[in-house]
Parts: sequence; C-alpha cells; structure tokens
Amino acid sequence: MSAAAETLSTQGRGKKRRAARARTDELPVRIGGMEYARTASTPSRLLGFDQSLIWVCVALLAWGFIMVYSASIALPDNPRFARYAPGHFAVRHAVWICLSFVAALLAFQIRMDWWEKSAPWLFVVSLALLIAVLIPHVGSVVNGARRWISFGPMSFQPSELAKIAVLMYAADYMVRKMDVKERFFRAVLPMGVAVAVVGLLLLAQPDMGAFMVIAVIAMGILFLGGVNARMFFLIAAVLVVAFGTIIWASPWRRERIFAYLDPWSEEHALGKGYQLSHALIAIGRGEVFGVGLGGSIEKLHWLPEAHTDFLLAVIGEEFGLIGLVCVIFLFLWLTRRIMYIGRQAIALDRVFSGLVAQGIGLWLGFQAFINIGVNLGALPTKGLTLPFMSYGGSAIMANMVAIAIVLRIDMENRQLMRGGRA
Repeated sequence: MSAAAETLSTQGRGKKRRAARARTDELPVRIGGMEYARTASTPSRLLGFDQSLIWVCVALLAWGFIMVYSASIALPDNPRFARYAPGHFAVRHAVWICLSFVAALLAFQIRMDWWEKSAPWLFVVSLALLIAVLIPHVGSVVNGARRWISFGPMSFQPSELAKIAVLMYAADYMVRKMDVKERFFRAVLPMGVAVAVVGLLLLAQPDMGAFMVIAVIAMGILFLGGVNARMFFLIAAVLVVAFGTIIWASPWRRERIFAYLDPWSEEHALGKGYQLSHALIAIGRGEVFGVGLGGSIEKLHWLPEAHTDFLLAVIGEEFGLIGLVCVIFLFLWLTRRIMYIGRQAIALDRVFSGLVAQGIGLWLGFQAFINIGVNLGALPTKGLTLPFMSYGGSAIMANMVAIAIVLRIDMENRQLMRGGRA
C-alpha cells in the first residue's frame, strides 16, 4: 500500500473514532419507557469531585460561623444566659462543625450501593430514635418541645437523621417499585403510610417544620421517580388539607397565621408577631449596604433566636440587601448544582443515586426557601434553621453528611464517565 493510501486510511479511522466518542458523550438512557435528559459533553480534565460545590459549602459554613458569633455575643447579658461566656455558642458551633466534618469524611467513603442496601434499616433506626425522644428522661424538653436526646454536654435531634433516612428509603422504594409506579395502592400508598407514621411521631414532639420538609422530600422523590401526575397532585392536595387541618385544630399554630397576616397590630406585636416584626425591623435597618459586621441592634435582646431561626435577619441588618442577595444566590446555585449531579447520575443509569442527590437538593433548597421566606415576612413563622449557617449541631451535621453523599455520587459519576467502575 502506498504512503498516501495509508495516510487516508489512518485519517478515516480517526474520524470514525471521533464520531463514536461524540455519540457516547450524549449517554441516552431509557428507564421504564422514559428517556432522560442527555448530559453535556464531559470536559477532558476530570477531577475526583466537584470542587466548586465544596467551596460554596465552605463559604456558607464560614459566613454562618461569623454570624453566629456576632448574633450570640451579647446573650450573656440576658439573665437566662448569664452563666455563659460571650463566645459560648460560637465555640459549640465550631466544635459541631469539626465533628460534622469527620462525619462527612466517613460518609464520603461509603459506596452508594451500600446506602441502597441499608436504606430500609436506616429508616427503622430513625423511627426508633423518634420514638425514644418521646420517652420521659430520654428526650430533653426545650421551650416546651421534646426534640433532643442528650449525650452529656451535647444534644442530638433525631428529626435531622429522619430527613436523611426518609430520603434514602424513598429513593430505594421508587427503584424497587419502578415497574408498578402507575398503580396507587402498590406504589404510592405504602410510601404515604411510612411518611404518615414519621409525621405523627414528629407532631408529637411537636415539630411540624421537620414534618413539612420530610413530606416535600418524599413527594419530590415520588414525582422525580415517575409517579403519575394525577396521583402526585392528589397526594399534594391531601397534604395541603392535612396541614391546614393541623394548623386550624391547634390554637397556637392558628394564632401564628393571624400574627403573620398582621404582625404590627396591638394584639400581635408583643405576642406571636413579635419575632416577625423585629426581623422586619432588622432587615429594614440594614437598607442596601447594612450597618456593618457587629453593628446590629436587634440582636441585643430584641430579636429572639437571632443565632438560630432568625440569623438571616441579622445578616440583613449587618450586610443589607447586598448580603441577603448573596445568601439567596449561594443557595440557588447550590440547589441547581446538586440537581444537575442527580440528573447526571440518572443519565448514567444510576437511578437510586440520582434520586438521592435530587432529594438532597429539594431538602436543602426547600428548607432555605422556608427560612428566608419567614425572615422576610413572606411566610408564616416556622422553626426551621438556615442550612449550613444557623446555630444547631444536629442540623449542621445532617447538612454536611448530605453534601458528602452528593460528592460521593458525583465522584462515582466521573469514574463511570472515565470508563471505570463506580
């Protein structure tokens, strides 16, 4: 064969290989007759995991730590906290971040197939802990709610583990029921019963906020798993009616709704509308650029729970509209990135991993949305912390473990795209 013919043959083979690579980059996957979105072409430089996701979480944790210290430094002036040092809550928050980092590292080492096999048992353990917290002398009562189990100087909130457990269980359940997902009694009803049991245990504490988050996680995974739209909207309607009935049947919850509608009235300004009115005052004082770090007035015993549920109001006062927009943008980016990783896993035929990642995105996004809405007066007051930022050890640990699981999913996705095994 002549040199020219050899050159043409080599060029032809090269073109065929490039065309084959271009086709495989799209990774079309059909599951249950549905074609999932095609993923974009993979860059040639693949890292082991998504570093941008880590840096956004680090930014939220660092900013949250600074704000927890700023919002709690004056608490020892209150007789209720007189025995605490000015940095008491900041030190405890730092300890919990360190412990959560260790837990996240351990979670990152666990393969997703192990999580899939262990999902039912994790759900059972979470149920056992939700029952245990209701037992006198086991669960600790704080502000009239029995939500914590104490271990010496530390306390653990089982509802945070329940969020991860229900998420894993729902994802595993949908994978197992993929063939019968169009049938209500075989696919949807058993999951509904499981969520109802968790909800009853949470309402007994009471912790309606955690129940709302868990219900949204379960519903979201059912929808993303391909449950019929009519059944999904039926479940949504049932949940709306159930939550409405719970609120109407509880005088103090009903009073919160009335206070939300008119927080400035004489009846509510010093009652159920007190937190909301002072959160709005704090955000109003911040204007566009804020009063500066440490310059908040509302945190000086005017705004209750300034370092937990209403930390965003202090951010708004000290960093102004610019600070609020930055927080909202970070959570929007975080949620969108996690959902993309989940979609990518489904495109690689890893349905359980994809549903878990998307469930985590729904959880963090929805909880941040509720907390931001409450602080801005757009939603009724509800006791939900701002993920990664608010003071609360169990919540921080659950958030960091969830992100570690997402990073594990992303790493396994990248291994598969390099031609390896997850």
